[in-house]
Amino acid sequence: MQNVNDGSATIADQPPILVIAGPTASGKSRLAILVAEALGGEIVNADSMQVYREMAILTARPSSADEARVPHHLYGVQSVSEVSSAGAWLKAAVPVIDDIRRRGRWPIVCGGTGLYLKVLREGIAPIPDIPADVIEEARRFYEEEGAKAFHLRLAAVDAAAADRLPSADRQRLIRTYAVKQATGRTLDEWQAIQSTEPPLRGPFFTIVLMPPRDELYARINQRFEVMLDTGALEEVSALDSKLDISLPALKALGVPEFRRYLHGQCELADAIAIAQKGTRNFAKRQVTWFRNQLTADLEIKGFGDQVDEDIYCKIAAIFPGRI
Repeated sequence: MQNVNDGSATIADQPPILVIAGPTASGKSRLAILVAEALGGEIVNADSMQVYREMAILTARPSSADEARVPHHLYGVQSVSEVSSAGAWLKAAVPVIDDIRRRGRWPIVCGGTGLYLKVLREGIAPIPDIPADVIEEARRFYEEEGAKAFHLRLAAVDAAAADRLPSADRQRLIRTYAVKQATGRTLDEWQAIQSTEPPLRGPFFTIVLMPPRDELYARINQRFEVMLDTGALEEVSALDSKLDISLPALKALGVPEFRRYLHGQCELADAIAIAQKGTRNFAKRQVTWFRNQLTADLEIKGFGDQVDEDIYCKIAAIFPGRI
């Protein structure tokens, strides 16, 4: 199989954008590496938690050995003290993907964060930057009034968001309130405004992994055992010692449960069992989202590390002359 050359490509000659999606533990990263090696591609992260540099084990980020096989982009590029967002990710991802295509290589966007994949295809609502003093005022209200009172404050200006968001979701409550105060529009109203044009010109080819549920759940359970053996508790301890617990990074799968264990609030076995169950529930929600929100050009009812070379034939049939 011949790889795409590394020369400069015109817009007409640029390779398609491959998207590899699927629930957590479905083997997306492994498949992305195999496809990248076969097609001459580079992998672009679309997982909202794998952007954090301090959480390699907890987020099952590709290893240094994986990254040595093919170029990886947007993994571990952000501190856990910063808040990640779909808009920030899109702003970073578009020039990376453009550059990969200009060099005649295949961009392979890999991840399970559905919103990131959605905005990549459709664009994002043009929400203006919210002034820092407005965000700080909202944050001060939350701290002074408490979660329940602030939730009522939000309900007075954005009832729909208040109905949707739990009072404990500090970050999103503050953000939603600040958007309304700064712009006069609710976040839902902004999100209803479509971007003027998609951020990237296609074509796109989307592969969605849908492995059998029981086998997926077994892999999820096993993943936590591997995480513990390779230093997950040490990562959580390092995060816990220096960060605001309301930050999105500290809500990553397994982090709240392992924090409770480290604080003596539960036994390790209980923390593991609760984290495994939470991750299984999360995977179930991902599967539902992908089925309802993402159109697959190729759905694979298996794991990414079990795919045979027939996948390349299917891609070649759609994009003749590129493989």
